[in-house]
Amino acid sequence: MSDTRTNAGVDNVSTFKKMFTWSIPGDRTIVLLMAGNLGTSQAVISLLDERAKLAKKGSTTILKAPSLFQVARLIGETLREVIDLNQQGGDSAESPFGASIIMGGQISGDNHKLFLIYPEGNFIESSNDTPFFQSGETKYGRPILVRAFNPEMTVEEATKLLLVSFDSSLRSNLSVGLPIDMYIYERDSLRTGYTRRFEASDLYYINVASGWGEALKKALKALPDFNLER
Repeated sequence: MSDTRTNAGVDNVSTFKKMFTWSIPGDRTIVLLMAGNLGTSQAVISLLDERAKLAKKGSTTILKAPSLFQVARLIGETLREVIDLNQQGGDSAESPFGASIIMGGQISGDNHKLFLIYPEGNFIESSNDTPFFQSGETKYGRPILVRAFNPEMTVEEATKLLLVSFDSSLRSNLSVGLPIDMYIYERDSLRTGYTRRFEASDLYYINVASGWGEALKKALKALPDFNLER
């Protein structure tokens, strides 16, 4: 799940898609979620797309790599290449051209996997200890996930949790905003998954956001009152 808000100051706010997918039915599905500098993100996507379409015989691209690990490595190298080009070879992780990427998907013959790719080009894979990844603005939505996430959740329950997490972020930070894009990949399907965009007028999103606000008020009221006399 990803939001679509980009901004270069309080008076320059725009909506751009941050989720990108590639799919070869029966062979692979790859999903990227981008966070950080918009120009860097778009350059990375353009390069990956162009190289996949114009690949020479024997070359390795995200559509030909034999494993998701190799796909993550290619994406990391491309991200580092774009950042280095923009900052003329600098190696600062705090570069204004920085970006991070969450990559998920599956390739035939292998398990579905999830990776977090850093601006430096290196990456980590999800595990039982790190069952989910976040990138971009995380501090407001992360506590919701940490407290409520359960590996036994259904997809429907996980969707509700993600929307609550995003709602907490967008109410606290102008850099996060609607609409929100969602992609659900069914394990071993090796085909394009379910997609949905939650606009501000989406009734389900409205009900979840308002219901969460009311639930918080009730939970706070149910807690024992502080006594100044003690």
